[in-house]
Amino acid sequence: MTHYRTARATTALIAAIAASTSIADPAHATAASGFTAAQQWKGVYGALDVDAVKTGEWDVKIKSKARSDVYVTRNAIDVGGQSGWHTHPGPSLITVTLGEITVYESSLCTPVRYHAGEGFVDEGGGHVHLIRNESGAAAETVAVQFVPVGATRRIDAPQPNNCSF
Repeated sequence: MTHYRTARATTALIAAIAASTSIADPAHATAASGFTAAQQWKGVYGALDVDAVKTGEWDVKIKSKARSDVYVTRNAIDVGGQSGWHTHPGPSLITVTLGEITVYESSLCTPVRYHAGEGFVDEGGGHVHLIRNESGAAAETVAVQFVPVGATRRIDAPQPNNCSF
């Protein structure tokens, strides 16, 4: 009887291992390649309450309830390089300083291209995206990132099911 239980337990264990290896791990992060992020500066700010003087239609407000780490990060992206899927705990202002990049949002996986001198806002907070250099020349960006004090600046994410690259 003991031999039967041992054989049955062994068979169940083998079946469980086989089943687990055939299921894709949804939490597996995608690695960056040809992408180098270099932190240039970091400042710690108290609670922010900035309401710039309105000029015509232009108006800027920045507000936080607690202290923030503000990073300035320079990203170099080789031809064919990419950032890997990721998010940030807070918003980022990204400016393309050299070349051209293509940004993919995980929700649509539709390419949006930005050239040197153009910028965009990454809202952060779970907004997953990937930056690629699909041009034939090197590209660089500078990101100004606002995150809660002590938070991890970048959070890797798995490749979304709707993006096949």
